Amino acid sequence: MDEKRFVVALFGLVIALITGYIAYRFVAALTVAVFIYYSTRRFYRGLARFRLPKRVRAASALSMVGIPLLLLISYTVVLLVVEAQQFVQQYAVMEAAAENVAWLDTGDTPPELTFEGIVELYRSGGFDPLIEFGLDHAGFLTSMLSSFVLNLLIVVVVTYYLLIDGGKVHEWLLAFDDDAIVREYLEAADDELESVLFGNLLNVIAISLIAVTTYMGYNVFVPPAAQVPYPALAGALTGVASLIPVVGMKIVYLPIAAVMVTPSVLAGDVGPVPYVVGFLALTVVVVDTIPDILLRPYFSGKTTHVGLLMLAYIFGPVVLGFHGLFLAPIILVLALTFAYTALPRLLGADPDADIEDPALDPDQRHLGEF
Repeated sequence: MDEKRFVVALFGLVIALITGYIAYRFVAALTVAVFIYYSTRRFYRGLARFRLPKRVRAASALSMVGIPLLLLISYTVVLLVVEAQQFVQQYAVMEAAAENVAWLDTGDTPPELTFEGIVELYRSGGFDPLIEFGLDHAGFLTSMLSSFVLNLLIVVVVTYYLLIDGGKVHEWLLAFDDDAIVREYLEAADDELESVLFGNLLNVIAISLIAVTTYMGYNVFVPPAAQVPYPALAGALTGVASLIPVVGMKIVYLPIAAVMVTPSVLAGDVGPVPYVVGFLALTVVVVDTIPDILLRPYFSGKTTHVGLLMLAYIFGPVVLGFHGLFLAPIILVLALTFAYTALPRLLGADPDADIEDPALDPDQRHLGEF
């Protein structure tokens, strides 16, 4: 009997090691999937009141995050192309490039940034160096694109089935319960993860709304030369950038300020500069500082310390790479929840016991009651 148990345990260990290795190879995609799952689960459960099937609710919850993000990225790319075309035409960038970069010099005037102009440039051989570069690095480019598509597919599939069958995973873990410690820890960790990660989603939405309102209100009181370009898009990008630690929203509103002031400075007009300085001051106070002080404590979970959560967002990408931005807060929540719930029980302490001070009146209110 012991030999059979040993063989079964050894087989289970091998399977666990193989599964762990596969999960490690795709840890970034799995981490993002868990992050999105907890960010959208409350919305998924809220749709149950309409008596929709699970699959419809899961698809709707994913669409709530995926479709707006896809539209935002697409809209951003289109605007960048349009703005780049206007910049090239206004400042004669192609002419300067053709004079200094040999393979751009086709001998004729630079083509217009239109479909017909691009086709004509291709027919004249202007794209030959780029094509050669692509052929020389075809393996790398194909691998990069395939990796992106594969990780995106993993994120969508894992998130979708976590929304549908996450309860089954929870019940399976409870099968190993011992003296209710496992149940207490899992329920506390699950609740705290939802509070923290769903709070991140709410923080992005709140910052986006504040930024859009601020940028549009600023545009009302300033001359056209100093206005924020595409304030709705700029505000949405500011909200998304609030997830990035340390630099955060600065990677959006600082380039916006540079875009606002550069054309006027190049034209020799410094009139818009004071308005742009005012825009920076307004954004730093209203969009970057006040929401961080007032909103972040409400969106940081029930027991997770705000400072520790900020450190997790800072050190996570440094230690673990980009996916550490999502993995570090999850690890922090799991560790703190274990320290609050399971660890006292394992050490023999009673977390529900009240410590009474004999020097105090029994009727006196204690700080812990508040």
